[in-house]
Amino acid sequence: MLLSGLCLALLIVLVVYDASARYLFQSGSIALQELEWHLFDGVILLSIAYALHQNVHVRVDIFYDNFSPKIKAYINIFSALFFILPLSLLIVYVGYEFVLLSYAQMEASSNPGGLEYRYIVKALMPLSFGLLLLQALSEIIHSLTKLKQLR
Repeated sequence: MLLSGLCLALLIVLVVYDASARYLFQSGSIALQELEWHLFDGVILLSIAYALHQNVHVRVDIFYDNFSPKIKAYINIFSALFFILPLSLLIVYVGYEFVLLSYAQMEASSNPGGLEYRYIVKALMPLSFGLLLLQALSEIIHSLTKLKQLR
């Protein structure tokens, strides 16, 4: 979460600088704009697992909040097993090859003056879903423990 917070702080500084330079001095930088997108990607991707851990992810809370702790535990197990884990495994598997290909090609921006080393930001995708996978496993264990306590 610290890395995500640092990305967000840097993103704020860059956006303020970029907007000021563009509107006050009529100058801009493609590399800075791309860096803003890369940092935004980092903030989002590095926060996915943390959102699940803090239980602040998207869910239909109008129903979930009224369920008993036992039903909530079953829903958490079901959603992790049948939605989060398969999707995370797929993205880690496909994303790994995606990053390797980008690295092998030394992929860079197609924009003149854009950023190089695009594989670095692409590596955040399998990394973040690997972290999400671990957090989903933790949620399953936590929910199973809760179910045992409720019996």
